[in-house]
Amino acid sequence: MKLVYTVEAVEDLKRLRQFIAEHSPAAARRIAAELVAKIKLLADFPAIGVPVAMAPVPESLRDMVFGNYVVRYSLHSSAIIILRVWHSLENERQQ
Repeated sequence: MKLVYTVEAVEDLKRLRQFIAEHSPAAARRIAAELVAKIKLLADFPAIGVPVAMAPVPESLRDMVFGNYVVRYSLHSSAIIILRVWHSLENERQQ
């Protein structure tokens, strides 16, 4: 299945990488690569995430947790839309 990143998701990934790079550029590269690799798994396993209970249609909006990071995505018949990516200590409601 096709993966499509929203502008917000791309900005989230950049923001997270920049934040981590302030402390460790090597860790930033590693974590960014691992996040992208995990997101790519969704193409083959779209139901791997947990349905978002507060969503109007929980089965179509899911969260995939990877370490301390959350990837929110929506399922569609022809694509998986990557909506947002955030660290679990960040406020979900701002996402």
